[in-house]
Amino acid sequence: MVVIMKPGTPQEEINRLTVQLEDLGLTVSPTNGVGCTILGLVGDTTSVDMGKITLNENVDRVVRIQEPFKKANRKFHPQDSVILAGGVPFGEGTFTVIAGPCSVESKEQIIEVAQDVKDCGAAMLRGGAFKPRSSPYSFQGMGLDGLKLLEEAREATGLPIVTEIMSPKYCDIFEEKVDLIQIGARNMQNFDLLKEVGKMSKPVLLKRGLSSSYEEWMLSAEYIMSEGNENVILCERGIRTFETETRNTMDVSAIPCVKRMSHLPIIADPSHSGGYYWLVEPLALAAAAAGADGLIVEVHNDPANAKCDGQQSLTPENFRALMEKLRPLVEMMGKTLVQAVV
Repeated sequence: MVVIMKPGTPQEEINRLTVQLEDLGLTVSPTNGVGCTILGLVGDTTSVDMGKITLNENVDRVVRIQEPFKKANRKFHPQDSVILAGGVPFGEGTFTVIAGPCSVESKEQIIEVAQDVKDCGAAMLRGGAFKPRSSPYSFQGMGLDGLKLLEEAREATGLPIVTEIMSPKYCDIFEEKVDLIQIGARNMQNFDLLKEVGKMSKPVLLKRGLSSSYEEWMLSAEYIMSEGNENVILCERGIRTFETETRNTMDVSAIPCVKRMSHLPIIADPSHSGGYYWLVEPLALAAAAAGADGLIVEVHNDPANAKCDGQQSLTPENFRALMEKLRPLVEMMGKTLVQAVV
């Protein structure tokens, strides 16, 4: 449920109504819109008498939200949210590119790739320290040692770091060391993990599950936001369909659909969507044209010998070519390409 206040309502009147609603056992989240304030109500709103609320002379109207997700809902928060991760913005007129290898393999590798993607225009560095793999015999990442190498790459280049968390036991370490915490597709409905990450202060990059609907994706974001962390960035990374020519199927329609449903920024992962390096560029351009707020792209300095996902990784030269094509398209879409902090 949302309560839309009349334009020009004094703050003391908004505060008075907020106290009255909280006395009903509701959580009230105010949003300052264009010319008015919107009060988002979370809790058991089924027993709330909408008529009594509208009797308040400062209330314009009351709207019930039918969808099961509330905090992530655009009705709850009409303006686009802007999420800052390590000082880098996502959303509302910005286009942010995250780039780096699928997994951290060595100090030399991660620092070299970090410098390359920064020189090409990426604003953040990605790299997997912990790797969820379908096979238990595949490379699982370097763990905490890999996280230390990501920190060294950040120190060497100034790029904030993005990496995936797989267990609640690492929340304290990630809170201290990581700028943007990634929840991978396989953990999108790991609700215990989502709730623990929701108690953290660091922003979260939430990837869509392999076969998840938009609503299920929004409800996973709701798990994080309901615990207090409302700094969520969504990521469309391709879904599993009957097609076997590609690793997954990029759902480009998810970008405008989710923007209609939610105020949260959404980026795309063209690397996992297609599964082949030659598909990354066209999928990335399609995502930008559909209104995405950014990309997360896999880049490796030696894809042929990568320990993970080399077939879908761009070389630094290919990544530079992609960025050169993205710049005019991003500008045409009315957005600003976010530059790395020098």
